[in-house]
Amino acid sequence: MTRQHNVTPAPTTRGNTAPGTAATAEWWRDAVIYQVYPRSFADGNGDGMGDLQGIRSRLPHLRDLGVDAVWLSPFYASPQADAGYDVADYRATDPMFGTLQDAEAVIREAHHLGLRIITDIVPNHCSDQHEWFRRALAEGPGSVLRERFHFRKGRGANGELPPNDWESIFGGPAWTRLPDGEWYLHLFAPEQPDFNWEHPAVQDEFRSILRFWLDLGVDGFRIDVAHGMVKAPGLPDIGRGEQARLIGSQVLPFFDQDGVHDIYRSWRTVLDEYAGERIGVAEAWAPSVERLALYVRPDELHQGFNFHYLNTRWDAEALRDAIDSSLDAMRPVGAPTTWVLSNHDVVRHRTRLGGGLARARAATLLMLALPGSAYLYQGEELGLPEVTDLPDEVRQDPSFFRASGQDGLRDGCRVPIPWSGTAPPYGFGDGGSWLPQPADWAALTAESQTGDPDSTLELYRSALAVRRSHPGLGAGDSVEWLEAPAGVLAFRRPGGLLCTVNTTGEAVRLTLPPVRLLLSSRAPFVPTAPAVSTPSALAALSSSRQPSNARSALDVPENLEVSEIREIPAEATIWWEE
Repeated sequence: MTRQHNVTPAPTTRGNTAPGTAATAEWWRDAVIYQVYPRSFADGNGDGMGDLQGIRSRLPHLRDLGVDAVWLSPFYASPQADAGYDVADYRATDPMFGTLQDAEAVIREAHHLGLRIITDIVPNHCSDQHEWFRRALAEGPGSVLRERFHFRKGRGANGELPPNDWESIFGGPAWTRLPDGEWYLHLFAPEQPDFNWEHPAVQDEFRSILRFWLDLGVDGFRIDVAHGMVKAPGLPDIGRGEQARLIGSQVLPFFDQDGVHDIYRSWRTVLDEYAGERIGVAEAWAPSVERLALYVRPDELHQGFNFHYLNTRWDAEALRDAIDSSLDAMRPVGAPTTWVLSNHDVVRHRTRLGGGLARARAATLLMLALPGSAYLYQGEELGLPEVTDLPDEVRQDPSFFRASGQDGLRDGCRVPIPWSGTAPPYGFGDGGSWLPQPADWAALTAESQTGDPDSTLELYRSALAVRRSHPGLGAGDSVEWLEAPAGVLAFRRPGGLLCTVNTTGEAVRLTLPPVRLLLSSRAPFVPTAPAVSTPSALAALSSSRQPSNARSALDVPENLEVSEIREIPAEATIWWEE
């Protein structure tokens, strides 16, 4: 019989139902989860760096926003070579962010407010300051601790060449040579040596780490580089360069190896020891959505990030294909599909999608209308754009300083959040901000947008309130597509909700069943009075003159008795209720 830990998890925000009741069962299937990047969220001690005290002080903002859970990026003890993703001690909090007691206080306060807490865990690699790695270096070749990492002799006459041709994701070789002649593997920065997951001690250690944080009350883990950890036997060459560009599109010997699934089956048994539906979320870059689905089989993890959708361009046909393929891949394994537009590693979607704020708002309402779980990244509810003009001297992304790796522009989405006031640091803290904030962000602060019905913040609050109360949003595993012209998506969700998305730059006239407006991404938006039509009236109208700024979409189904002709603005998503 599985051992059950009785640490109290968070209550649900949906109806304030107590944990353990039917309403909280599998809460993660349609949850809206908000990512907090700790150093950029809120500064509680005035040193210019976000911290746990700051996060705790701003939790009411997240409760009022209407999210179900908060995902915290790493706050573990770390030299910060990669913003905390180089962990020196997985059971300690870095002094930059506070103390372990501060972390416990965040968890308690979040649960009190009806929020769950998901923490990052980084199992593919650690810091070069981790005790194991430091001892492995000190003990030299032949040390048993080197077996917990990937140490190898080099190639060439004198071992002067790396053991294989693998490249770091951050650029340059994935191997660093030591003075004693051996090389060690690091798929990211040299300060981040990869663990050898074939070693039992590594497996045991991470099961212990999971239990440590679960005992403190966390509700789950987002697993960094979940597709890593296991390497192909023999560490074979790839045979070509620019390997980082192949991630997520081709099979690579260091990513998405079948052996990772044994790890997650082991982890699932640990999660299931605890009451309250504790979950695991895979950050997995897989070559296909079908490969991603393997991570979320019933005996493995609960969710996997849908990077396929994140990378889809703003095009109706491409979006429909991504939605269908994502849902189709998850359905056989019974897992919810996840949807995400922004995170700490990509350009903010307001900038990345083009089209400015109107397109970003439309993309958000589309995402929130889909079945499954949605992820938000801090600041997107304020409509923040990517900061593209940071001077080189303030950048801290390690890939910026290494050639041929990632673009090195991740700092632009990590600029601290503007909370209040008319000038930097906009209420972030009393000591400035670790990355400079734009001088024109005063209108984007949470304070300035609160209460403004046309603001992006109030749009997010309204959308999440409707999503919580409407039975058709988030539920299920499919959408019912409706007829729509090129550039437009129209679909029905359970409970009589219709979603229409115009991805074009022109207004579109669309035939719908009788509906009432629930929410529009365009603000202000006052829908025109609908034309109630019979088939004969529609046929006549389709041949009459049309406004110069509108395109006709008046296909008339033969069995249609009563319908409405609605105009959908350019770059807009609208929720309707039948």
